[in-house]
Amino acid sequence: MSTRRRAREVALQVLFQFDLNPAAAAVDSGPFLRARLRLPPLVAFARALIEGVVEERDRIDALLDLRSEHWRISRMAATDRAVLRLAVYELAQSETPGAVIVDEAIELARRYGGAGSPAFVAGILGRCLNDRSQLRQAFEVPAVADADG
Repeated sequence: MSTRRRAREVALQVLFQFDLNPAAAAVDSGPFLRARLRLPPLVAFARALIEGVVEERDRIDALLDLRSEHWRISRMAATDRAVLRLAVYELAQSETPGAVIVDEAIELARRYGGAGSPAFVAGILGRCLNDRSQLRQAFEVPAVADADG
């Protein structure tokens, strides 16, 4: 297993826990990340993914709702929801090739989700990948107007 794949897997585990137990988000996930990943660059990568998804969760969910026909994010399986949030955040905020992000998400869905999870995740992320530039624009912070202007 690639090291970044392992970091995504551990990030998924934390995000899944936060989704099912929101109070867990107040607990520092650092010890868990360090114990599972050991290498500081991987811990930093996983932490960045987790913090980004948590910070942008409402925006990510809105983007997923727009791209998931006949499914509301609240009705999705918790594992699928966590995989999709992680992948959408990475698509919007990283330079990692989109195909790599989608493949990694499908593998996570295969490993942790139900029988239909890989196809479900692939379908939604395929739509997200097609409008990756729109995803990125949705995450851009608008410029603050100049007080003098």
